[in-house]
Amino acid sequence: MSGRVTAVSSNGEYSFSKPNRDSIRLLAGLGVEGDVHAGVTVRHRSRVAQDPTRPNLRQVHLMHEELFAELGEAGFEVGPGDLGENITTRGLDLLGLPTGTLLRLGGGAVLEVTGLRNPCQRIDAFRDGLLKQVVGRDQEGNLVRRAGIMSVVREGGVVRPGDAVEVELPSGAHRPLERV
Repeated sequence: MSGRVTAVSSNGEYSFSKPNRDSIRLLAGLGVEGDVHAGVTVRHRSRVAQDPTRPNLRQVHLMHEELFAELGEAGFEVGPGDLGENITTRGLDLLGLPTGTLLRLGGGAVLEVTGLRNPCQRIDAFRDGLLKQVVGRDQEGNLVRRAGIMSVVREGGVVRPGDAVEVELPSGAHRPLERV
C-alpha cells in the first residue's frame, strides 16, 4: 500500500490553518520543526489545559486530499493546510489504517499512527457547518471522524510534496483508530 504527499504545512504560531511549505523537517520524538504542536508533551491547548504532562500523541497531523473533493461537493472550499494538517496525502485510506501503522515518507522519515483527529468547534469558525461534514454517525449510530489522523515521529527527515508514502502495517491483531 502506498500513496503520495501532495502538500506539507506548518505554523510556529497558534492558528487554525497552516501555510503550505516547500518542505518540512520531522524531528524524532518531537514533530514538525518550528511547528507550534511539536513537543514531547501535549501542545494542543485543550489537552494542555487537561494535563500538560501527557505524552504528545498528536505531533504530526495527516489528512487525505480526497476529503477536500467530498467537502467541495457539499459546498465547502477547503485546501491543503486549511484544516491545520501538516501533511496532505493522496491515494491512501488514512482513516482505515490501524493504530501502530508506520508511514515511511520521502528519504527516510517514519511516522507511527496514533489515532484519529477529534476536531473541535473551531472548525465551524473556519467554515460554518463544516464540523457536521467531518464528524457524523454511520448507519449503526457510531461516531465517525473524518478529519485526518495523528502520528508521532519515529525517525526524522525532510518531507516534500511529491514524496512517496509507504505503509507498513503492524504485526498481530490490528486495533482500529480511536480519537487521540
